[in-house]
Amino acid sequence: MTNGPDLFSSDGPDQGLPGPGVGGSSADSGRALDPLAVRMRPRTIAEVVGQDHLTFPGSPLVQLVEASGGDRAGASSVILWGPPGVGKTTLAHVISHAPGRTFVELSAITAGVKDVRQVIENARRERDMYQRTTVLFLDEIHRFSKAQQDALLPAVENRLVVLVAATTENPSFSVISPLLSRSLLLTLRPLDDAAIADLLDRAVVSERGLAGQFELEPAAKDFIVRIAGADARRSLTILEAAAGIAAAQAQFAKATAGDSTDADADADADADADADADAEDEDEGDAEVDSEDSSDSEPRAILITEAACAEASSETVLRYDKNGDQHYDVVSAFIKSIRGSDVDAALHYLARMIVAGEDPRFIARRVVISAAEDIGMADPQALPIAVAASTAVQNIGMPEGRIPLAEAVTYLAMAPKSNASYRALDAAIADVKNGFSGQVPTHLRDAHYPGAKELGHGEGYKYSHDHPHGVAAQEYLPETLRGKRYYEPTGNGMERSLGERLEMLQRLLRP
Repeated sequence: MTNGPDLFSSDGPDQGLPGPGVGGSSADSGRALDPLAVRMRPRTIAEVVGQDHLTFPGSPLVQLVEASGGDRAGASSVILWGPPGVGKTTLAHVISHAPGRTFVELSAITAGVKDVRQVIENARRERDMYQRTTVLFLDEIHRFSKAQQDALLPAVENRLVVLVAATTENPSFSVISPLLSRSLLLTLRPLDDAAIADLLDRAVVSERGLAGQFELEPAAKDFIVRIAGADARRSLTILEAAAGIAAAQAQFAKATAGDSTDADADADADADADADADAEDEDEGDAEVDSEDSSDSEPRAILITEAACAEASSETVLRYDKNGDQHYDVVSAFIKSIRGSDVDAALHYLARMIVAGEDPRFIARRVVISAAEDIGMADPQALPIAVAASTAVQNIGMPEGRIPLAEAVTYLAMAPKSNASYRALDAAIADVKNGFSGQVPTHLRDAHYPGAKELGHGEGYKYSHDHPHGVAAQEYLPETLRGKRYYEPTGNGMERSLGERLEMLQRLLRP
């Protein structure tokens, strides 16, 4: 928040804590061993950055922190939904510092129904005996089964516990509807580049962070911002690792320089052995002055370079879950980019799926579907190319399978588009489902089995190859659908000429 305290201000319960490598009490030293992302975690709701839409005065989160147990309105159960590193756990710990509350933290990875029921029983005791509200923070709630989530319902509905649940998965898919209806869904936004850069700057100078012992060069900061992918925790983790690398390199360079200085000093001593006493006294006096100046100077901050950051983390970690939102969102964007004829966007989303480890056979199937659905008869060659790419992927595997995939995606994105064929089929299916099937015309019925001709099957059928242009003028649709048109070609690509041919065929079929 713009008017709140500094996110990494040294004011607070951790004021004066040393950064890495700084001396202090044993308790302070133990605190300094915590990961940088933990040491820099905000302590109050005012220190939380990047989520202004959730931290305004009177917001559910602020009420959850500030409302007392006796308030008739205020704290409500909330579900925090957002990608990793945006502050879900941080908000839970901010809530834990609120007065008049009992804070309990569970992880859905390790907890079960028994643990939940124990928390609820303790919460009932706290409320009845001490008038204290229990706040239950449940991390990774999407990992709870339906039965496990059901166990929370009575306590949440009666506000026996105030639930703060965190998830990286879409709650619409991962949280049961009754629990959603009893909670407020709050969406946390990814931090932008400016916010991540500000966090890095503060972590470098804060006593809770690197305590000014390091200097982050601009190129290194830009690298971390880019590689962190809007994940605050990851950005601080990379910064801490890069600081360790920079410190080790500086220590090695200092040791190497010390050895070189000693060797130079020995050589100078041999060369000046015959010098007169006055010159030796003058040199010794200068050396003493230089030594005193050196001892009085402040130690220089260690520079964290882009190279150190690259060694700490060389690749961006994509937010991509094969069974979660990112899977469906990226695939959706991929198909829509092909449909929209943006070849660069299509290749970008293809690359994201490949880098994230998506099953290449799944990608190939989507490419085949896109060829039939979005290109269709505007370019009939698109489907064979897509099928060939799918076959190639299955035969050669990855990483080489990316090559035919790239070829197919490029072709499909640049091809003319038409969905007229499958729209025509959908219209025909709708008629069949609505009872507009009718009887197969008698002259089209099978006449090969005994007794069929006596029923009139095949009588009057015109063999198309016996007529001009290979087209016989006769009715093919059931009587109830006579004259019905399903396929309406577009003017795109090959369908332009197909439209002209269709009109000619209609005139021959129904003169």
